[in-house]
Amino acid sequence: MLKVLIPTIMMIPTTWVVNKKWLWTTASSQGLMVATVSLTWMKWETDTGWASSTPYIATDPLSTPLLVLSCWLLPLMIIASQNHMSVEPISRQRTFIALLTSLQIFLILAFGATEIMMFFIMFEATLIPTLIIITRWGNQAERLNAGTYFLFYTLAGSLPLLVALLILQKDTGTLSMFIIQHADISIVSSSTKIWWAGCLLAFLVKMPLYGVHLWLPKAHVEAPIAGSMVLAAVLLKLGGYGMMRVMMILTPLTKELAYPFIILALWGIIMTGSICMRQTDLKSMIAYSSVSHMGLVAAGILIQTPWGFTGAIILMIAHGLVSSALFCMANTNYERTHSRTLLLARGLQALLPLMATWWFIASLANLALPPLPNLMGELMIIVSMFNWSYFTILLTGLGTLITAGYSLYMFLMTQRGPVPNHIIGLEPSHTREHLLVTLHLAPLILLMLKPELMWGWCM
Repeated sequence: MLKVLIPTIMMIPTTWVVNKKWLWTTASSQGLMVATVSLTWMKWETDTGWASSTPYIATDPLSTPLLVLSCWLLPLMIIASQNHMSVEPISRQRTFIALLTSLQIFLILAFGATEIMMFFIMFEATLIPTLIIITRWGNQAERLNAGTYFLFYTLAGSLPLLVALLILQKDTGTLSMFIIQHADISIVSSSTKIWWAGCLLAFLVKMPLYGVHLWLPKAHVEAPIAGSMVLAAVLLKLGGYGMMRVMMILTPLTKELAYPFIILALWGIIMTGSICMRQTDLKSMIAYSSVSHMGLVAAGILIQTPWGFTGAIILMIAHGLVSSALFCMANTNYERTHSRTLLLARGLQALLPLMATWWFIASLANLALPPLPNLMGELMIIVSMFNWSYFTILLTGLGTLITAGYSLYMFLMTQRGPVPNHIIGLEPSHTREHLLVTLHLAPLILLMLKPELMWGWCM
């Protein structure tokens, strides 16, 4: 574990001492080296249980895919931010890279934590660098409003979780993930249901569940590209990961209490998908599609079957790569046309044909084209939901149709049609941008060959 954590921590002093001419090259190459080393976590000696273990941080088949995804995203965020940060003073560029690195350190400690309280602290700590990135480097004046929403939704959801964890610590004497799954949890009182909801509320807000999702489109739309990438690809997954870890503890209480949340999650798939069909803003559309996909993940986790869990992990990893790639491509469009409105930048296929190919692949991955991992995750969740209750097929099936509709709508609106006169003089796409999208989509395609890397411990 330390062989990844220590080089990541050392990126912060490196960022501040390196020559300004080599700043971005050094940061992205060091990030890629750390990401490459993190792939060694994928090699498990045992089928289950923990590996790379120290008393406080360890990896297991559930956390490893998410850890590797977090490490993989840091160099990609640095590569994506290079263009729009180049006009800033060098001290601000260094601060920006240091913030991204600190965010990765918190994420590694959150996904690797073996103590639930340590996980909670790191879960909250990710809020600080993300908030600074959104409010300092966002595009428009509304970024302060978006930052306020992001801060207060997350904090309001997290307070009940803190209280619930303190009660659990008092009753069981431990919050270690090694021990607590074997502990006899006897919180028997009229407040048990409130305790159960408190344990899950913070994660459902972070997912986000439909109904507490209003912070997400605001944060996504106002954040700079690195903020959007890390929000879509990793921070939403903290919610799903936390739910899976806490669900182990809540087992005897869960069944009936989960019903309203499952209904909200399934209804949210349809509602947010329908909102996507009516969007005029490209980043907003991709943000709402994230809420739709995370609704499916939340439903898969809440029914607590091995297939539901496995489908949730696979869909989280696949969605992380795809939505981050979509945000990158939306950003390349924005850097050229200075508009996110779909109607103002059409027919880009004629001007940037290779970028249109990437758009096509990413849009198809977003609507879960076989045999991509997105389909595998969605199918597993939909089948396990159907097995749990036949009626869910109406909502999940309709949600899948809507997803296909808005994904194709997004591709057709941005790439096809006549080219407007005001965008004919666009600069061509750069090698850096093609590399960026390749580093998103290549892992997604390679995961088709060895999907057991992200099955978790359920299969």
